[in-house]
Amino acid sequence: MNTHLACLLQRVPALAPCIDDIQRAYTIMHQSLAAGGKLLICGNGGSGADAEHWGGELLKGFKSRRPIRGELLGKLGPELAGKLQGALPCIPLTGFLGLRTAWQNDCDPDYVYAQLTLAFGRPGDTLVGISTSGNSRNVAPALEAAKRLGLHTIALTGEGGGKAAQIADASIRVPSQETYLIQEYHLPIYHTLCIMLEADLFPET
Repeated sequence: MNTHLACLLQRVPALAPCIDDIQRAYTIMHQSLAAGGKLLICGNGGSGADAEHWGGELLKGFKSRRPIRGELLGKLGPELAGKLQGALPCIPLTGFLGLRTAWQNDCDPDYVYAQLTLAFGRPGDTLVGISTSGNSRNVAPALEAAKRLGLHTIALTGEGGGKAAQIADASIRVPSQETYLIQEYHLPIYHTLCIMLEADLFPET
């Protein structure tokens, strides 16, 4: 078992049934990012805040500072590069206030994340849908659009899984049906995924 997953299991033993699915989700994200793809993340309410939180951990250093090195250092120059950090491309779809309000007024609100997936998603990218029930009305259409557009798909849900888990290539169903407990389980999972991605994609830091 991966060392970081073993640490996660030591901290949160209840996640033992999810370890294989977390590893599968990690493999999908790692392969996508290593090949030049990006991550799109969506959710609602607390899960929307988790999407923003997760994105923030990927767009700058998490456990390490990720200094700029190699070809990128040459392009930026040492002064500018010294002020920046290595980044993993991630777009939380929870922003875009202008588009979201226009879409809610003019179109079907349930398809706002699907529209953003159409706008930003490219084959080989990965869409992560976070939904405690797995049945969020705007997350499932985004996952469906992503699959049809050639993106990889991951769902984080409660133990029921719902529609999102049926659609996604990898689904992490945490062992609870209580919304706040599901969200408490999701946090250490995506933090561990951030640690694993950083360790593998920024090995010199």
